[in-house]
Amino acid sequence: MQAIQNFFLVCSGANKSILNRTPTEINRYVGIGATIFFTGLFAFIAGGYAIYTVFNSYFAAVFFGLLWGLMIFNLDRYIVSTMKKKGQFSRDFSTAFPRIVLAILIAVVIAKPLELKIFDSEIKSELVLMQQENRKAQEELVKSRFANDIAVLNTEIENYKSEISAKTNDRDRLANEALVEADGTGGSQKRNMGPIYAIKKAEADKVESELIELKQTNEPLILSNQQRINELQTLIDEELTNLEQVQLTGFAARIEALDRLTNSSRAILLASIFIMLLFVAIETAPIFVKLISERGPYDY
Repeated sequence: MQAIQNFFLVCSGANKSILNRTPTEINRYVGIGATIFFTGLFAFIAGGYAIYTVFNSYFAAVFFGLLWGLMIFNLDRYIVSTMKKKGQFSRDFSTAFPRIVLAILIAVVIAKPLELKIFDSEIKSELVLMQQENRKAQEELVKSRFANDIAVLNTEIENYKSEISAKTNDRDRLANEALVEADGTGGSQKRNMGPIYAIKKAEADKVESELIELKQTNEPLILSNQQRINELQTLIDEELTNLEQVQLTGFAARIEALDRLTNSSRAILLASIFIMLLFVAIETAPIFVKLISERGPYDY
């Protein structure tokens, strides 16, 4: 027990020789040292997890986590140990304010990776959705590259078909006029194949010849355009097949997924805020303990 107490006193940054002369202050500095130690421990876990999501290596995670935890531990120890009580709250607060700001920044940095771990299952589901959206965006980009060419070819095909359809309608109309002229149900209303019928029949035959020529010209063009469309569609299918499926497993992707979750879910947003506030409270606790406590024998 004494060894643990001495360890936490070292963590607090307190002067051991002064504490020996002010034993009533030992418990306060043990508590401060314990808070600093556990803050460093949380920083180790958070930093290690963040690096593991990037490199997927336990060795790198432990090494960087230890380095990050020791750095945060040293910063906290320095922040608390350099605060000197002046006996006036306004002066003490002005001295502590920059340290409080730094402590809050440290708390935010520590809390975010741990948030990612706490909401790991929700983040994984969101990452799957993000991958699907990314895949769809890539597919739309590939299709858009060929969309204009395909639209032009389809327009030309429709124009060719419209020309044939219009000419066919003209042929049918003229052929019908010649027919009703021949049987006396239309035109001159005389049942014979006289000169009027001959004129209308000649017009119908002329349009029939034009229709045949038009089909001979347009149908190969329609076929050519359709083949070109099929070729472009084959290219699209090949590019879609060769699209690389991006695996969103990095730290930035998980941060984005958490941001999307907090924007879409009030419950997750509140939980995220509470986790952040918890770490801010833990990180700033030693500073506020020294700030609000009465000036004691150690300070004198």
